[in-house]
Amino acid sequence: MKIEANASQINAVIGAMAAVASAGGKRPLTPADRVSLIAAHHYIFKQDDPLDVDAVEPVTPKGLRDALGRGALSEDAMKQIAVMALVDGAVDAGKIAVVSSFAAALGVREDYLAELTEAARGHLRWAGMDMVRHNMLSITGQPWAGDDVMPWLLPYRGNGADPALAARFHALESLPEETLGHAFWQWYTNHKFPFPGETDALNGAFGVPHDTTHILSGYSTTYRGEILVSTFTAGMHREEPMSGHILPVIFSWHIGIELVENAGSHKGALDPEAFWQAWSRGRATPGDVFARDWDFWSVADVPVKDLQDRYGVPPLDT
Repeated sequence: MKIEANASQINAVIGAMAAVASAGGKRPLTPADRVSLIAAHHYIFKQDDPLDVDAVEPVTPKGLRDALGRGALSEDAMKQIAVMALVDGAVDAGKIAVVSSFAAALGVREDYLAELTEAARGHLRWAGMDMVRHNMLSITGQPWAGDDVMPWLLPYRGNGADPALAARFHALESLPEETLGHAFWQWYTNHKFPFPGETDALNGAFGVPHDTTHILSGYSTTYRGEILVSTFTAGMHREEPMSGHILPVIFSWHIGIELVENAGSHKGALDPEAFWQAWSRGRATPGDVFARDWDFWSVADVPVKDLQDRYGVPPLDT
């Protein structure tokens, strides 16, 4: 999925991204900002010529609206612009105010923008729970009204254990090593994860597509890797991409805000270049293992390489 934009439109979006990173020209760009601009220019906008960050021309909200108009291009570009407020790993009210000014000019009103605004006002719990609700909507396809997602995420505790389901996953060991099923068994075994059906396992409705995405994309389970696999997912799945996938992992593993009690948090895990590459790779992947009709068991005996080709997963540029 390539943003269909001409050179002047691309320059305008990059200018807006730089404006956010600099809090409207009030602060110098950080190294992370500069890498992000270069990487977005290359991976998202598919530009081969190197970006001279120091030559990026500033753009006003009106200038961006004049360049993009209102519509799909503006809505898509606004996502890239908004992320620049978070690259340095802080909830920065000045940068988020610039994001809001661009969104208002473009007429973009999305929930992720409200989450950023409320976070800047100090309403972190509200913002975090709204992200959780959108994440659940993206995964289940159903609105989530509750405050506690842990019973859904950990359904096999107590009387919920499902030994037959767990045994089915353990049996994947017998499949040829090159298959998705064997790779999934190896992934869980190596990481000492409980299989779906076992007491402390994650709900298979989330864990199976999530860990399959790890396997197909090549991203690890480190904090850095979790940001990248969720960013890849946002590009691939495209349901609630910002509120449901990108913002939650940036808040959790880069800004250091715990969204769900006892889920943990970490600071500084966003790798700017790898982040934009992961988003680009996900956007270029037509297959979707989070799709409602995707069935793990129907492809468990297919080689991983064949599935990567079938789903159109771009190779990982290391």
